[in-house]
Amino acid sequence: MVAFTLNGRPVSVEADSSTPLLWVLRDTLKLTGTKYGCGAALCGACTVHVDGKAVRACVTPLSAVEGKKVTTIEGLSTDSSHPLQKAWIAQAVPQCGYCQSGQIMKAAELLATNKRPTRAEIVQHMDGNICRCGTYHRIIAAIEQAAREV
Repeated sequence: MVAFTLNGRPVSVEADSSTPLLWVLRDTLKLTGTKYGCGAALCGACTVHVDGKAVRACVTPLSAVEGKKVTTIEGLSTDSSHPLQKAWIAQAVPQCGYCQSGQIMKAAELLATNKRPTRAEIVQHMDGNICRCGTYHRIIAAIEQAAREV
């Protein structure tokens, strides 16, 4: 049994401690906003926060979150009112939308530590989160907009 805080609520999960967090979130806890992309921590579709730090859930073993705070896209806000979520809509960021939860979670990590990032800081921070549709210019614009609103 592994106990941790998920989106502000305590949870205990009975699963092998080596099970990737992604599968515990999606299959056991039924939080499907976190996506499976590559399974090798290369694309960022599975990005969640563990104690405020963006991590790739596909390679994070369940044992690594024991006693920690995990936040998924569902926990960023209950009604999509987070400035990043609003900016994502205003900037029409998604095309297929598959990578978007990971993109937003990575961006949220940046804005939590840097309220007014430069474009260069945004690009550097977001490097490694892949968007197959190539909406990078809209992702950057949305982060810039959210930074102005935070």
